[in-house]
Amino acid sequence: MNAASLKGHVAVITGASKGLGRQMAESLAGAGAAVALVARSKDLLKEVAEGIRAKGGTAQGFEADVSNEDSVVAMAAQVKQKLGVCDILINNAGINNRKAVDEFTLAEWNEIVGINLTGPFLLCRAFVPGMKEKKFGRIINMTSIMSHVSLANRTGYSATKAGLLGMTKALALELVSYGITANGISPGPFATEMNKPLLEDPEKNRQFLSRIPIGRWGKPEEIGSLAVYLCSDAASFITGTDIVIDGGWIAQ
Repeated sequence: MNAASLKGHVAVITGASKGLGRQMAESLAGAGAAVALVARSKDLLKEVAEGIRAKGGTAQGFEADVSNEDSVVAMAAQVKQKLGVCDILINNAGINNRKAVDEFTLAEWNEIVGINLTGPFLLCRAFVPGMKEKKFGRIINMTSIMSHVSLANRTGYSATKAGLLGMTKALALELVSYGITANGISPGPFATEMNKPLLEDPEKNRQFLSRIPIGRWGKPEEIGSLAVYLCSDAASFITGTDIVIDGGWIAQ
């Protein structure tokens, strides 16, 4: 994609302070979009925004809790005031909780559902009206390969990611007449902060690598390039689907 393929668009990216969210924010800004960086860490958001602006991009941080209705509503109003109407939304914020189902507390279950599933609902509800008015929109939900396959001790994560994939398909059908597409991106194992427990354990790292046909962890910039494409005019015929980017994991 050329450097101006998203010029004139305003993109909201949750979980943008680190990992894949940060990479997608940098990639979209590099393609010309004005990016609203959403996360709970004010300091990290400032760092990412300054880095994007240093490269000539447009970026601003917005502190918010995606699982809290009032927080999302307030953030959405700030984005519109400072950057304009959002027409690209990437629901990337997410958490994992690796434990057996009978060890989960209800509070832990509600937390993972709140961030991974309720959050995307609240964000869509906040920004879809503006997309409808513009007759253009791109929604990307970060679904994960755990919406297709699973592992032991992933009950909460898999349940929320499978639910998010279902939401994505419904959104695509509901919004298609408004020029809005909705798609999922299902990353496999990527070298990000969320996977530090695996990356830092030599034996678990070896086991994971042995299950990836390509034989390596994914690079965050590979997600960034895919996100730019799905947000561009070149991907206007792609909606209601899920792009798996996993080095061949679920093909086995």
